[in-house]
Amino acid sequence: MKTLDELIKERRSIRKYTEKPVEQYKLKAVIEAARLAPSACNAQPWRFVVVSEPELRTKLFETGLGGVVPNSWAKTAPAVIAACSDLDFMTHKVAERIQGVEYHLIDIGIALEHIALKAVELGLGACYIGWFNAKSIKKLLKLPLKWKVECLMTIGYPAETPEPAKRKAISEICRFNIP
Repeated sequence: MKTLDELIKERRSIRKYTEKPVEQYKLKAVIEAARLAPSACNAQPWRFVVVSEPELRTKLFETGLGGVVPNSWAKTAPAVIAACSDLDFMTHKVAERIQGVEYHLIDIGIALEHIALKAVELGLGACYIGWFNAKSIKKLLKLPLKWKVECLMTIGYPAETPEPAKRKAISEICRFNIP
């Protein structure tokens, strides 16, 4: 079994997938990883919709992607997760107004990273998609009014191994104990 450090180093944004469908148990496993993520006030504002049925997935890509950033590569993914926020959490609304921080987005980001790391552990790849037509996706998936689509994440078996990502040195991104 790989260590967390190894999983973190292996995680890449996968933009080309094989046609092999993702097994249901693996899709449930990545959602379980997200379910266990921490959240502000333990509000757990995330809601996920997993789309792996080919016809619905095609409709999602046709109506939900495109425009300035087409993300056409996403069509190769055998599954996509719509990460939504449930905007009904009073604790988030009050705290966000007082602090000026959108805690529900931080919470969803943490949950999605849990998904991305679990995907690597299971031999899958994943990629965040931030440019999409949220209205079209919400309508297609018949989501409740109080849910907002915040992000999409593709999931599948990588068709190729991407080059290692270039990362800045710790000295470029962190300062220790400097007043």
